This record gives sequence, structure tokens and C-alpha cells, in this order.
Amino acid sequence: MDILTGNKGMDITKELFTTGEAAEICNLSQQTIIRCFDSGRLRGFRIPGSKFRKIPRDSLIKFMKENSIPMQNIQSGKRRLLIVDDDAEIVELMVDVLQRDGRFEIKTASTGYDAGIATQQFRPDLILLDYMLPDINGNIVCKSIRQNPEFASTRIIIISGVINQSEIDDLLNSGAEAFIKKPFSIVELIDKIAAVLEI
Repeated sequence: MDILTGNKGMDITKELFTTGEAAEICNLSQQTIIRCFDSGRLRGFRIPGSKFRKIPRDSLIKFMKENSIPMQNIQSGKRRLLIVDDDAEIVELMVDVLQRDGRFEIKTASTGYDAGIATQQFRPDLILLDYMLPDINGNIVCKSIRQNPEFASTRIIIISGVINQSEIDDLLNSGAEAFIKKPFSIVELIDKIAAVLEI
């Protein structure tokens, strides 16, 4: 993958930032960032045995949203999409179309278990989640992601062909942002992704 860089050549796809990098992204002084960090308004951690502070990407995005700081300096990179579906043909189609769109970095998983591991490692902005997985129902995956505060900003779209309205309502109540019924059109899929991610 190409390294995506901000105004001054900084890698904006990274997961951890120094206070200096956070200050640059937010257009604030480093001292302001340090004060917010030390007071707990900006969450992060210190490197053991040193004075260095590290700020996770999710925390920085949350801080920027809470303080109405423009997001373009951190969001000019590709959005991370995790596709979770055990139908290889559907996965192949979605990957092909979304890669050609150019706005997304994509990973796939075919089971709920793999989805959990991929979510931890890849930290997707959006999960396209099949309801009927071979090992677990999509709503269980949805609930477990929603119960983890680390993934508060991760969006979820449920995709399924065998479902009734009450089940759709349950899914939306369990933390999904949207639902797409199979079979779906590619235009509908991309429109829904863009709407949920606000891009």
C-alpha cells in the first residue's frame, strides 16, 4: 500500500501518534496537546520508562470530533473496510468493485471468529457483515464489537438475504448502522457505504 502523507510528509495511516504529530494534525500547539493528554481529555499512554506520550488513532479522532476540529488532516487516507461473508463469489465481487472505487483499503473474513481477529488487527472504519455466518450469527458479532469501547467509531452494515423486518430491527438495535438485503445492486452498496461513513 502507498504511504499516505499529510501536508508535511507525515504518515497519516499510522495507528499511534506522538504529541507533536497530533498537534500538527489538529493545528494546535504541542503544549496544548500535552495539557489535554495530561488532563485526560485526550486519551493515550506513556511509553514505560520514558516521558514519551503516545496517542492511538481512535482517541485522536474522538478528541477532534468532540472539539470540532476539522478531520481532513487525518482522514485524507483510504477508509478501512472489513468484509465478513462466507460466500466467496459475493466477497470477490465486493472486493473488486470497492478496490476500483479507490477510496478503500479492504480486508476479508469468512467467519465470526476471523472477523473478531481482523477487527482487532485491522481496526476497520466499517464492517460489511453477513448475518448468516457458518459459526455465529452476525448480530452476535455486532453486539460484541459494540461492547468494546475501542471500536466505538467502527460502523457496521449488515447484509443478508434471509431475514424479516423484526430481525432487521433487532440488528439495528444491536448496533448496526444500516441493513442491505441480498441480492443488492453495487450502486446501492457503494451509496450505503458512503452514507454511513459520511464520505
